[in-house]
Amino acid sequence: MSVRVPRLHRTASFAALLGSLALPVSALPTSAFADSTTITTLPPVSVTANRVPTAAEETGSALTVITREELEQRQTQVLSDALRAVPGVAVNRTGPMGTLTQLRIRGSEGNQTLVLIDGIEVNDPAAGSEYDFANLLAGDVERVEVLRGPQSALYGSDAVGGVVNIVTRRGAGAPRFGAAVEGGSFGTAAGRASFGTGTDRYDLFLSGQGVTSDGVSVADKRLGNPEKDGYRNGTLTGNAAVRPTERSEIAVTGRYTRFRTDTDGFIGGRGAVDDGTSTAGEQYFGRLQGKIALLDGKWEHIVGLTHGRQQRDYRDDAKTVTSRYDGRKTKADYQTNLTLKSGPADHVLTAAVEHEEDKAISRSSFSSFDRSIGSTGLVGQYKLGLFDRLTLTGSVRHDANDLFRDATTWRTTAAYLIEESGTKLRASYGTGVKNPTLFELYGYTATYAGNPDLKPERARGWDAGFDQALWGTRASVDGTWFDQRIRDLITGTGRTSVNMLGESHIRGFELGLSVEPIDRLTVRGSYTWTDGEDSTGAELVRRPKQLASLNVNYRFLEDRANANLGVVYNGRSSDWAYDPFYNRQVVNLAPYTLVNMAGSYALSEGVEVFGRVENLFDRRYQEVWTYGAPGRAGYLGLRLSL
Repeated sequence: MSVRVPRLHRTASFAALLGSLALPVSALPTSAFADSTTITTLPPVSVTANRVPTAAEETGSALTVITREELEQRQTQVLSDALRAVPGVAVNRTGPMGTLTQLRIRGSEGNQTLVLIDGIEVNDPAAGSEYDFANLLAGDVERVEVLRGPQSALYGSDAVGGVVNIVTRRGAGAPRFGAAVEGGSFGTAAGRASFGTGTDRYDLFLSGQGVTSDGVSVADKRLGNPEKDGYRNGTLTGNAAVRPTERSEIAVTGRYTRFRTDTDGFIGGRGAVDDGTSTAGEQYFGRLQGKIALLDGKWEHIVGLTHGRQQRDYRDDAKTVTSRYDGRKTKADYQTNLTLKSGPADHVLTAAVEHEEDKAISRSSFSSFDRSIGSTGLVGQYKLGLFDRLTLTGSVRHDANDLFRDATTWRTTAAYLIEESGTKLRASYGTGVKNPTLFELYGYTATYAGNPDLKPERARGWDAGFDQALWGTRASVDGTWFDQRIRDLITGTGRTSVNMLGESHIRGFELGLSVEPIDRLTVRGSYTWTDGEDSTGAELVRRPKQLASLNVNYRFLEDRANANLGVVYNGRSSDWAYDPFYNRQVVNLAPYTLVNMAGSYALSEGVEVFGRVENLFDRRYQEVWTYGAPGRAGYLGLRLSL
């Protein structure tokens, strides 16, 4: 099956999650339909950076936020497309929409990034504890925070490279309905509908969205693969909260996705080929949370229970299920935050305990396994603010694990604000641990056998940077230098997985720029240079050395109309090619530039037409060896709000 071969090696392999955190639902944005504020490089308040709400000027880690306003301006359909513009983030998709989509932060593996949706860890234990972004539609997303650098001290095993925290919309104000429909190239049709309402005592938000497409060939059609591979996705989400008192809340959130993707097979020596295979699956995620604040809100307690399940069936051209994967994750957590003030100093003490059970089940004609792993994590953090200028944090985490030796990780950050010049200096240092995944340990396919003798990877990394306001508040620039080292990196040999001897090294820098030269015209750009080598000196695959993006947005006609231009550059990268015996060699993938255009116009209050063109210049490219990508595409739609 097409998705299996790329996952045989570590750059696309299955990986393991022992990470942790229940982000308070009550701390998330509460505006379901209100206009979003203008996007900035750093959000006004971040929950991800320190597990507690932290102002932008107090954040010592590198963090980027994407708001709903930006997603709507770009008319983003799948969230991974918006993440391509984040500094330090590389996205690889094995074909058109709906196929395996991996995200790598600062050259780390896809399974070294922890992904949260409304406080729920969605990394899949049966897919190497990696989250596949293929089926994450953007229609209900309110905000995305991307935290870069080792974060195991706060979040555990899967956060060696960073954390992606996705927050969906919530209800507020009088009852409001929203709907949108669109259609266009490749026989694509999409729609979504939502309802939200809320007061000081409660809020409710419900959303449904879906997409269907005839698609293009997953296997690159330039290599003689003409068939179309379609995609179907239906997603339902909902959240509700009740606040019995001013300082207490009970909240619940849930998410369900059902999908089917036509895929293509993979043959050693040829790569991806048309063969009529497909993948169908379901995802269930839910969280129940209670929160109470004592001592006039200074002492906060949060307790939560989370469960997730992800099932995938791989089918042959006769629609017979050839293999099935079932990943389950259950977590119970408790966190307490105590805020104190003494003269010029602000203190925030955080402690947390969380227990997690991961389970992976595989059934196929040639093998099966049913394995689980449990872990308990203890977290402590101290955040100190001095004179409204200097903020220091120190974090430590101890993880007890059923299979591996106990691990202790730590992190420290510093942020210094110079208000007179609009400058913020920041730095962070952290350690990380990444446990072998259940598939790497026990998985088995026709061409792969797990290695139960694998040991955890160990990471350490630092970054240092600045955020500088320019031209009053009309412009800002930020830069970050980062350096990360990973010992005992797990890599694939084509037939199994092994720990590499020595230390792998990844370094680079990130630049960001935001300018508003005139009212309603915003220009944002980013550039990332990454140099990653394993312990033998070989280049890490699917990590482009250069990434860049540019986005220009203009609102006009008294804000009734909006025009958006987006450019994404993906530099040269390498990948693995397999001979008929599945021995591998390195091949180069050519750089490419994608240009997208989008526009909208409000016909009346609550009625808007919109359209976009993707891949304007019909660029032909590969993100994964022998896997194709869509050419030029156009879409038109209508959006309603009542």
